[in-house]
Amino acid sequence: MGVFDSLILTGFIVYAAVTGFRAKKAAGRDLEQYFLAGRSLPGWKAGVSMASTQFAADTPLVVMGLIATSGVFFVWRFWIYGLAFLLMGFVLAASWRNVRVLTDAELSEVRYGGKAAAALRGMKAVYFGTVFNCVVLAMVLLAATRIAEPFLVWHEWIPWLVEPVSGLLERWGLALTADRTGGELWLRSANNVLSLLLILLVTVFYSTTGGLRSVVNTDLLQFVLMMTGSLVLAVIVVREVGGIGAIPERLDLLFAEQGGPGGIGVREMLAFTPGWARDATILVVAVIALQWLAQINADGTGYLAQRSMACRTDRDAKQAAVVFTVAQVLLRSLVWLPIGVCLVLLFPDWEAGVDGTALQADREFTFVRGIAEYLPAGVLGLLVTGMFAALASTVDTHLNWGSSYWTNDIYKRFICPALGLEPSGRGLVWVARGSNILILAIAIAIMFRLESIRHAWETSLLIGAGVGVILVLRWIWWRVNAWGELAAIAGSLMLMLLVLLLVESGPVQWLLVAAGGTAAGIGVSLLTRPEAIPRLTDFYRRARPPGFWGHVAKEAGMSPSEERRRLGYGLMATFGGGFSIFCLLTGLGSWLIGSPPPEWVPWWETAGGQWLWSGGLVLLGAALVPLWWRWGFEVRPAKAAGYGENMTPLETVEQEGIEAS
Repeated sequence: MGVFDSLILTGFIVYAAVTGFRAKKAAGRDLEQYFLAGRSLPGWKAGVSMASTQFAADTPLVVMGLIATSGVFFVWRFWIYGLAFLLMGFVLAASWRNVRVLTDAELSEVRYGGKAAAALRGMKAVYFGTVFNCVVLAMVLLAATRIAEPFLVWHEWIPWLVEPVSGLLERWGLALTADRTGGELWLRSANNVLSLLLILLVTVFYSTTGGLRSVVNTDLLQFVLMMTGSLVLAVIVVREVGGIGAIPERLDLLFAEQGGPGGIGVREMLAFTPGWARDATILVVAVIALQWLAQINADGTGYLAQRSMACRTDRDAKQAAVVFTVAQVLLRSLVWLPIGVCLVLLFPDWEAGVDGTALQADREFTFVRGIAEYLPAGVLGLLVTGMFAALASTVDTHLNWGSSYWTNDIYKRFICPALGLEPSGRGLVWVARGSNILILAIAIAIMFRLESIRHAWETSLLIGAGVGVILVLRWIWWRVNAWGELAAIAGSLMLMLLVLLLVESGPVQWLLVAAGGTAAGIGVSLLTRPEAIPRLTDFYRRARPPGFWGHVAKEAGMSPSEERRRLGYGLMATFGGGFSIFCLLTGLGSWLIGSPPPEWVPWWETAGGQWLWSGGLVLLGAALVPLWWRWGFEVRPAKAAGYGENMTPLETVEQEGIEAS
């Protein structure tokens, strides 16, 4: 990195530190200010913040590896999450805001009652806030070392510090580098450790100081940096291979000479649809189709719900979900697709016969190689800073989210009552800040055990596969109870351990855990007593959940048909919006990289067939936008007893306060 590149990176560090200082006073008042920014976020800012967090330092590496070794079709495993994002916004965001909790774990004792609810709250604080959270953090930290390795060469700058660190790593046997061969293994590992410590010091400083406000403000800059740098990289690598139109022909020539990575063919690599994709069996397609629902964030649980709860109004929360989905699924992918395919052409040095984790790790690293070898000074600093900022945006969010469980749902809920303590708001904020350090230490310990980022990502999917359906059902069906959620979590954990030992196929592993955890949750809910009516009616009045609440709604003095109607429009907006965005993505993406249309498209082997496929999808996707936008934003629910038209309970109270003042 040159002087100008270093100045860009330094500028981001200074901006992040200043942001933390500016938000320190407001964040230090109490937990709501620290974790939810005083519920003051506009929708666009919350949406960009979520997109920035999922931009992540690890995600482009995983996507590059997927495109090269499995093909574009398998990137649907990321894209399909757009349905979960829209479901959260159009169906569940209002209820998340209405319950006025800080975490999903706290929701357990609002939705359910008794000892089972308390046990569920504690289990979630450990399961979500520690196990799942730290695995994801470890994956992100591993990606950080892949990115830093070519650029931050500390052994040239401060050899007096690198040498003792290198000696310690060698003594402990802790290698931390993409290439674990050669004589500089421990030197490269020491460089990566020092790079990681620098990044984490900056991130922990501003995130623990300014809370969610500083996290969101740094996320905005990170998103701009990463999108700008990625777009410039896309333009440069496309130009290097001879332009967009040359991509399929160049791939044909290359694969004819030496074969594709892992034996993949050109059409298998470029296909958006399963007809051409390699290994797109019924089981694989089923996993991709259901993954958005059977996963730990299906209803927004975690930092997605946190952003929704931090929004000013329900409309802002919906806008956040739409901004998030468009930025995450559409805009980001249209930049990454040509980069991923062109990097296969620019770095055709995969070894014949190498497959599995080793090949995946090699292809993941081509993203970093592309940055190092093809970007000029200035732009290099922009994208490297964007990558480090992407790491920071993911780490700060997971630290903030994880510490909210430790503080609100472990320390405040269980430890303080046991010790007879009455913590102050500021005291709890200091506990939250200390929790960040402990969570980070656990994540670092896990990181040294990881090899491929994709492997870690797929493991994280297994952890949450069996709980997603139950998390959605608890909002829309009154019969789900605390024992059912506990059974889903426990069943998923036990099944995950069993399938990892006994089943080799990844799709089969995932389907077994998803089906088993869901069946356990629903079955135990039906076999045990339902929650008491007073608890259910209190929750219903407070959350106004959409869906099937029947006699509970009547007990609360409200009409159950209104919430079913709201659920219907929310689902139409969710699936209509998802289909629209997927059409735009497939149409524009197919044009960018020359993907083959399905065989049933007329003249599919000609340029006319490709234009018919791409252009038709783009026109269809654009034409559907007004329709699903109306379903999601403009259809007003009937006026419910006790609430203003198109208002939630919370907004009605706020409006009454404004009018009174």
